[in-house]
Amino acid sequence: MGGETFHTEAARRTAGLTSLARIAGIRRQLTLAMLLATSAVSACGGSGKTTTSTTASGSTSGHAPASRARASDAAPARPMTLVYRSRYMLPAPIKDPAFAVLGAGRFALLGGLDSSEVSSASIEVGDLGGVRGSASLPLAQHDAQGAELGGKVYVFGGGSATELDHIISFDPAARVVSTVGALPQAQSDVAVAAAGGTAYVVGGYDGTNWLNTILAWRPGSPTRVAGHLPVGLRYAAASAVAGRILIIGGSTPNGASDAVYRFDPVTGRVSEIGRLPQPITHASAATLGSFVYLVGGRGNDLGSQTADVMSIDPRTGAVRRAGRLPQPLSDTASLSIGGGILVAGGLAPTSTVAGVGELVPARSS
Repeated sequence: MGGETFHTEAARRTAGLTSLARIAGIRRQLTLAMLLATSAVSACGGSGKTTTSTTASGSTSGHAPASRARASDAAPARPMTLVYRSRYMLPAPIKDPAFAVLGAGRFALLGGLDSSEVSSASIEVGDLGGVRGSASLPLAQHDAQGAELGGKVYVFGGGSATELDHIISFDPAARVVSTVGALPQAQSDVAVAAAGGTAYVVGGYDGTNWLNTILAWRPGSPTRVAGHLPVGLRYAAASAVAGRILIIGGSTPNGASDAVYRFDPVTGRVSEIGRLPQPITHASAATLGSFVYLVGGRGNDLGSQTADVMSIDPRTGAVRRAGRLPQPLSDTASLSIGGGILVAGGLAPTSTVAGVGELVPARSS
């Protein structure tokens, strides 16, 4: 009887120890699992906290793949210092042409004003080495602007004897020019930039009024109003970067502007994000890497051209000097080609120029 009691108590103690060991083992497994989970969260979000990302429409979603994030959401590199290298001369001096990058290192200049202040119907197709071909617009015109969509260049509005409302297509492969549409009203002095297969026509002048509209157009679709500027604007510079469009300087009813606006095509929102060191109009702009570069321009006076090249951070609106042209110029064509910015034509303080040059990063000059 007593022996049986001894064995029973020993069995109970053994069972108890076994249970404690099992509990301890479970606790160790739980602790290890928690440590692994914490490490996984830390590696994904960097802090162990739940992360969210804001979409272009302003809504929030769970941690999104990096491939879906806009380029502007990542911290860009510092803006580059650019130096100018002369390339060649156009067949004739030209200022204020419409222009567009064609791909494969090529570009097109369409219309503009010659050295006698006469509108041109010329189309010049070139690359970094020289002019490679030519064609003609249906009529001589200036104060228009263009964009490349699907391998063709589209020119919007412009001025001739009066403001124009046409949308002209130029096929550089076939050298064919066609009228393919019309703007809601005749307008010149526009800026144009393309993003996501759509051309955005910024501001302009209808012969009486400074326009504050941003129009959206793509081949086969009607023109629509995509946004509004806070003020009527002519002769602004515009360039697309990371799915948004920077609109820089220009002429308001009260004179040259120093404002830097950012337009989001997804929301239609226009935000003022910065200020230039001084008001600038009749400048051009091109995107290189994560920054937009403003090339030349002038103030309110016809002979007040600048040689400055300014970089603009599209996230913050911060502006800094990035280089200089060999002479003060306004009304140039500026195009991002081959890791640099090609600068063609323009107006110097006393003459229209025919020079073509390239702004390149200082380290590769």
